[in-house]
Amino acid sequence: MLFGRHLIEPDNFTLEELETIFTLAEKIEREGDYLRDSCKGKVLGALFFEPSTRTRLSFEAAMLRLGGTCLGFAEPSSSSTAKGESLADTVRTVSCYADVIVMRHPKEGAALLASRYSAAPIINAGDGGHHHPTQTLTDLLTIRQMRGSIDSLTVGFCGDLKFGRTVHSLAKALARYPHITMIFISPPELRIPRYITEGFAGIGVSYEETGDLEKVIGELDVLYMTRVQRERFFNEEDYIRLKDSYILNEEKMTMAKEDMTVLHPLPRVNEIAPEVDADPRAAYFRQAAYGMYVRMALLSSVLGVVC
Repeated sequence: MLFGRHLIEPDNFTLEELETIFTLAEKIEREGDYLRDSCKGKVLGALFFEPSTRTRLSFEAAMLRLGGTCLGFAEPSSSSTAKGESLADTVRTVSCYADVIVMRHPKEGAALLASRYSAAPIINAGDGGHHHPTQTLTDLLTIRQMRGSIDSLTVGFCGDLKFGRTVHSLAKALARYPHITMIFISPPELRIPRYITEGFAGIGVSYEETGDLEKVIGELDVLYMTRVQRERFFNEEDYIRLKDSYILNEEKMTMAKEDMTVLHPLPRVNEIAPEVDADPRAAYFRQAAYGMYVRMALLSSVLGVVC
């Protein structure tokens, strides 16, 4: 039962609860009008203290398709945050008006803090370099659709693994599934944080780290590309030096399995060449579409219109 629950990181939901969300999302996609107008009279509060395209718009589209309405802001300068209002007071206020709050914030732990003050369920839409659980739901649903299941896979993560909250969330979530191998591909400065991988061996998850995409691409069932995030760097020179460390192009795709799936949380900059878009293994725009369906399933579950 997900009614009234917060979603701060993927571990907040059991695998059985995730399965329920995925099954519901697939039914919504398949049947079109399923649950249409089921959230009529419900209000989504969207608090985006950082820029967003897909996450914000997919949540708003999800709520509108469910028959609800949306309020909120797309940048903190248009809220009382600009006047010095605390996050706790903002959330207390908005939860008087909204039935559920979706929040993105540049500081790690902000969503957890908000959940302690909100009268409405908080859904974390990204907190700094920490977690992005609804992107993880999107990623898992896409893998399930493209691969048939989420177990017995070799998954490569490539690019900015240090600051990539989508990587952190997905890696932790995949570690809960059977027979998963993860390969982390990055320059030394952008390695996956130890707090993500610690304990993997104890639960039977194998992983390796490398700086060479070409060396391992042929082993992968799923390749999860990420951009080097300029906004997370304190030093512009470091960003410029690292931003084009990995570029996936047609030549590299010839080294991959014929059924490998390429994912990317988007936006991309240079890390996937446009020529790859036509490759049937490129699933990142389908991934964006699945994001709306999984958020429809999540909202309807958290708001209690389905059990």
